[in-house]
Amino acid sequence: MLSDDKKTCLKLLVAMAWADGRVAAEEMEVVEAMIDAFGAEPEEGDEIRKWAMKPRSFEDVDTAGLIRSDAELVLQQATILTFIDGEQSPEELELLEALRIKVGLDEGAAAPILERATAFAHELLPVLKA
Repeated sequence: MLSDDKKTCLKLLVAMAWADGRVAAEEMEVVEAMIDAFGAEPEEGDEIRKWAMKPRSFEDVDTAGLIRSDAELVLQQATILTFIDGEQSPEELELLEALRIKVGLDEGAAAPILERATAFAHELLPVLKA
């Protein structure tokens, strides 16, 4: 069963995926992987998929009460999501900054998360391109 925090994380990832006006199949794969990793019940996964069917933004997601570990997790996953097409655009960097603020992480706390996630994404790029 998904906690409210985990649903919030998934919705934030969906909003990040919608940032360019569409959700690519590869972006949805990241969301699907998180649905599985969180152990969502089938109907909970369906709820998130349905929510993802129309354009979303960070403003659509209530982050009140989001615990720090989930804030860090969603920032990490969103960073990886920005590399899904092989590169990270300046607009995606701006969105990551907006996400950092939305989830209440200060720059000092976010910096190592962003660095590790970026390094991991670079390791994954050859796999993603294959």
